[in-house]
This record gives sequence, structure tokens and C-alpha cells, in this order.
Amino acid sequence: MTLRLTIRTALMAGSFLGSTGASWAAVLRPRSPAGLSWMGPGGSSGSVPWNIVVLLTLLTLLPALLLAMTPFARLLVVFHFLRQALGTQTAPSNQILIGLALILTLFLMQPVMAAIQHAAILPYEEGRVDAVRAVELGSAPLRQFMLKYAREKDLALFLELAKQPRPARPEDLSMRVVMPAYILSELKAGFQIGAALYLPFLVVDMVVAAITTSVGMLQLPPVVISTPLKILLFVMVDGWNLLVGSLLKSFG
Repeated sequence: MTLRLTIRTALMAGSFLGSTGASWAAVLRPRSPAGLSWMGPGGSSGSVPWNIVVLLTLLTLLPALLLAMTPFARLLVVFHFLRQALGTQTAPSNQILIGLALILTLFLMQPVMAAIQHAAILPYEEGRVDAVRAVELGSAPLRQFMLKYAREKDLALFLELAKQPRPARPEDLSMRVVMPAYILSELKAGFQIGAALYLPFLVVDMVVAAITTSVGMLQLPPVVISTPLKILLFVMVDGWNLLVGSLLKSFG
């Protein structure tokens, strides 16, 4: 009986030690790195971290890209000059001007977005390229658009500041040079259009000020009289139609 108990105790101890050793072996065994399995469009596998990083970076930089790579800056500058020239202070409001500039920007950028869809987004959805390569392919239509409206003087300036050799073709310029040159050219064009837009309303202000001063009407500020006249003049000539049409034609 004693021998049987001894054998049973030894077997139980061996079983406990074996299970404990297996548990520690499972703990100490190197594990594969944690992660989510991901299959890209079309059945191709992709790197989850890099795709997420690229997409989140694009979403974060979207406002800056909207200002630096589209006609949004030129349109908004011109609309601001118009409001200052009319003397209406906050009418139209900033939200209305930004919304109008955004809608016109989408209208102007529709062909470029179609080209990006064909060159980058469709291959990415079909699994032929990854996210990084899709961004490189999608930047080509944007570069071509910006080069069309960037001045050579501005391109030469940033090419010199970047200390890069002069390329054989404009298409070989890097986005580091094209983007600041484009936004600088857009600001110059916006100020030129705004100055030309300001002159007719400045003439109205000068005429009203001269008349009120000559008749001795000093109690009433000239701006109180000139502002309704400028608004009436702008409405009579269908100013919004003329302005928006001229702006869109400047990108033709």
C-alpha cells in the first residue's frame, strides 16, 4: 500500500512539473509581433502601419495642401479685396467667401482630380501599387497644374535657394521647388487682380469725398454716402458674374 501511494505521488509530481515546465516554456517562447492581418484591394497584401501613416498624414496636411496647391489662395485674396473695396466690412461674411472660394476651387480642380483618379487611385484600388507609390503617381498631375501657373522667376528663385541643378525639363522639378513658387505666383496674381478691382471703387470714394467737401457737408462722413453708391454700382453691372467669370477665365 505504501509503495502504491509513493508511485502515485511521484506520478502526480511529475505531471505537475511537466505542466509547469510547459507553461513556462510557453511564456518564454518568443512570440510573433502583434499586428493586424490586412489584405489590400485586389487581394494583395500591404503594410498596415505605413498605409495608415500615409493616409493620416494626407488628412493632416489637407488644409495646407488646399492652400498651397490649388487656386484657393488667389480666389480668397480677390474676394477679400472686393469686400474691402465695397466697404461693407463683414458682408459677405468670411464663411460665405471661404465657401465660394472652395466651390470654385473644386470646379477648377475637377480635371486634375480626374487625372489623379485615373493615374493613382484606380491602380491603388486594384492592388497594383501601394499607398506610397500612389502618392507619387498622384503628384504628377498636380505638379503639371502648378507649373502651368507658376512664374519662371519664382521657380528660379526657389531652385537657387534649394541649391538644386537646373533640370532639362520643368517637369523634372521637385515638389519642394514647385509648391512655394506656385503659391508665391498665386499671391502676386491675386494682388494684381485685387488692385485692378479696387480702382473703380476708389474713384467713387474720391468723387463723393470731393462733392461733400465742396458743398460743406462735413457732419456726414463721405463713406456713409459712397458705400451705398458702390454697392448699387456693383449690382447694376452684375459684378459677381463678371468677377467670377474673369477669375475662372484667368485659369484657362
